[in-house]
Amino acid sequence: MSKKRPNVIFILTDDHASHAMSCYGSVLNETPQLDRIANNGVRFDNCFCTNSLSGPSRASILTGQHTHINGVTTLDTGLDNRRMTYIKLLRDAGYQTGIVGKWHLGHGKEYEPTGFDYWEVLPGQGDYINPKFYKMGEEVQYDGYVTNIITDLSLDYMKNRDKDQPFCLLCHHKAPHRWWIPDEKYKDLYEDIELPVPETFDDDYTNRARAASVAEMRIDRDLKERDIKMPVPEGLSREERKHWLYQRYIRDYLKCVKSVDDSVGQILDYLEEEGIADDTIVVYSSDQGFFLGDHGWYDKRFMYEESLRMPFIMQYPNGFDKEQANDDIITNVDFAPTLLELCGVEVPEEMQGTSFVPILEGTTPDDWQQSMYYRYWMHLNQHNVYSHYGVRTKDYKLIFYYADHCDQPGALKDLRTPEWELFDLKKDPCEMNNVYHDSAYADVIKELKAELRHLQDKFQDTPSEREALPTAVPY
Repeated sequence: MSKKRPNVIFILTDDHASHAMSCYGSVLNETPQLDRIANNGVRFDNCFCTNSLSGPSRASILTGQHTHINGVTTLDTGLDNRRMTYIKLLRDAGYQTGIVGKWHLGHGKEYEPTGFDYWEVLPGQGDYINPKFYKMGEEVQYDGYVTNIITDLSLDYMKNRDKDQPFCLLCHHKAPHRWWIPDEKYKDLYEDIELPVPETFDDDYTNRARAASVAEMRIDRDLKERDIKMPVPEGLSREERKHWLYQRYIRDYLKCVKSVDDSVGQILDYLEEEGIADDTIVVYSSDQGFFLGDHGWYDKRFMYEESLRMPFIMQYPNGFDKEQANDDIITNVDFAPTLLELCGVEVPEEMQGTSFVPILEGTTPDDWQQSMYYRYWMHLNQHNVYSHYGVRTKDYKLIFYYADHCDQPGALKDLRTPEWELFDLKKDPCEMNNVYHDSAYADVIKELKAELRHLQDKFQDTPSEREALPTAVPY
């Protein structure tokens, strides 16, 4: 690894599922600029979020802590800006630090970005067209498309940096978050193409917990007029209507991704033109995954694969080899310690994640994590998803829907019957068949419950007392 301290550019999108990236084998679209990072570095195939919501995931990325520790459990909680982040540690070590784009970690002075020499962020979700920003606390407004504006501001930051000191820039896009408004130049993209539907598009939610059937994120029922932006044609059958809605949704989603891909290309081109590409760590990820018609859904929140899985690609030409694909389990709490180690900064004990630098260098430690812990706290709010936690290994996933608000801000105080789900990921990668009540898996369940308790102890989380209650009758 190079002894020169590397620059860092962390490009983060909102709701960009890995199965909408060609470097992950997407059948929906091509992302040639993102593929440049994967081809020049490492692609992680088992990267997972620990809470599939934007604010909580972003807080975990910054702090290296699970959301019950950093305090950002739901969308109604913010990140106390006195908290430790890897950005503050890099700044203390002599890095120039900046963030442009989406913050989404609370409103008010106590939640403004700290640890940054320069910050210019969107208020809340921000707007796609002619967006307002807060620049070091002052409101400004730009004409144009938000992805292009974030890109231009990021390039300006790098052009105006002190070239004698390393920098860390967070380029955080709004796209492709709902309401999926594309740039005008891409309004006709994909319009002459019938995009394929996923294998689980017509899921009827049988053989699973009730949590799946009551969730309100179905493409054929829960998309709003604002989502589809035009009237639904008359005279369509139920099946035709669902297909038409999917095409409206997925086309706009992918148009937003196209602008992100363009942005990544501009940043990579700048690094090469400036002659600093070899000494710059470039990370691309999203704050969680997203349902792209999988199980007939849009949105996220669940511990199911399409929501849980995050894209994570990373290049550092002077640090590690290119064209690597890795299937070790990593999570968003591991990002901060990894970046700190790559930059030669000591990782504080309060970070719960583990640096995966050895993996980047080609060697997986013998004691590397074989499972990951997930917890979704925002019970029933917005999309009627039960609160739940669980453990995922490479072969199995165990989920407990404790269905309790736990006094969390934004969670609804409406208890539901607890439920368990178990999926055999080798036999059932699409998670269509809950085998929790299959006696053949009794030993697996016992082992996974022990691992779940181990992870809760390790990460200082408290199991739900509702595990002791009778659970819902299967199916």
